[in-house]
Amino acid sequence: MNVSTGGRQLRGRAALTALVCAITLMPGLSYAAPNDPKPGDGGTLEQIRSQLDGLYREAEVATEAYDAANEKATEQSKRLTSLQSDLAHTQGRMDVLHDLAGAAARTQYRGGYFGSAGIQLLLGDHPEHALSDAAQAGQASQNLVNIYETQKTARTELDRQTEAATKSLRELKKTLEDKAGAKDKIQKKIADAERIEAGLEKEQVSGLAQLEKKQADEAKSKWPGSGSNGGPSNDKGGAGGGPSGGTAVSGAAGQAVAFAMAQIGKPYGWGDVGPSSYDCSGLTSVAWAHAGHPIPRTSQAQWQGLHRVSLSSAQPGDLIIYFNDATHVGMYIGSGQIVHAPRPGRTITTAPAASMPILGVVRPGG
Repeated sequence: MNVSTGGRQLRGRAALTALVCAITLMPGLSYAAPNDPKPGDGGTLEQIRSQLDGLYREAEVATEAYDAANEKATEQSKRLTSLQSDLAHTQGRMDVLHDLAGAAARTQYRGGYFGSAGIQLLLGDHPEHALSDAAQAGQASQNLVNIYETQKTARTELDRQTEAATKSLRELKKTLEDKAGAKDKIQKKIADAERIEAGLEKEQVSGLAQLEKKQADEAKSKWPGSGSNGGPSNDKGGAGGGPSGGTAVSGAAGQAVAFAMAQIGKPYGWGDVGPSSYDCSGLTSVAWAHAGHPIPRTSQAQWQGLHRVSLSSAQPGDLIIYFNDATHVGMYIGSGQIVHAPRPGRTITTAPAASMPILGVVRPGG
């Protein structure tokens, strides 16, 4: 054995050892680390591919957790802003009531009355109508007891909204903490996978690419109705050209497909919703929003919230949800193909729809 060959084998073994160590030592992984592969046992490339897939799957699970936390933080932020606006409005009414109570007390002390028109001018949302409303109603003056009751009610509402705002703020801070934790988890797993890939030999990289192509070819035959055209018999064509390898489709679904296909070549970015990079659910949610049909942000929310259809009836524009935890999504483009953002380090591309374990299919607007 010459020095060059020995060096390559040592580096290859080192990469595989590092791979196994990374999987074994990482807490919470759902992928079991296999025994250290031996040269020439025929399983080296498959094991490398399996372990890399495991790392990237864990990163994708963390990405979905980040997206969900970010979505919740955004919603809480909007809610908090609304509550703060309500609080300011209520406080303004409290100030008016304070002045009104004083004015009414002074008027009553002088033996007069404070008319309903005056109250409407101070408290009404449309004070310009106060005089005409008072004239039409012909109401008598408001007494001091009613003013105090109004003030008490307003203060109770102010206290309720203050408590709700405080609770909302606490929840917002918690979701932000969750998001930060998910971010750290994602970065660690991506770094582990990238480190392992960077340590592979040229022959191993080439072998992995060939293995990936072989698995993709095998996945094509798993799609319902595959054969000469590779897709379900009900793939519907329509006006306009279809994407390469897909089926022509019109309407909102066609717009969503066209948008997603136009992003091909852009990098995967965890938590990203464009325009320069996307994660898997970022791509599908933005594509359907572009088509005029906003959908939930994450793949898990898309699976839970959208209309489900059978796999055999999938049409272009439908979303195929993958894995039992619904942590990946691709957009079906017809002919047994999807367009998706695969994982960190990859770009948006097309792939066989059956290349990953399918959980089910959902149809936006269905």
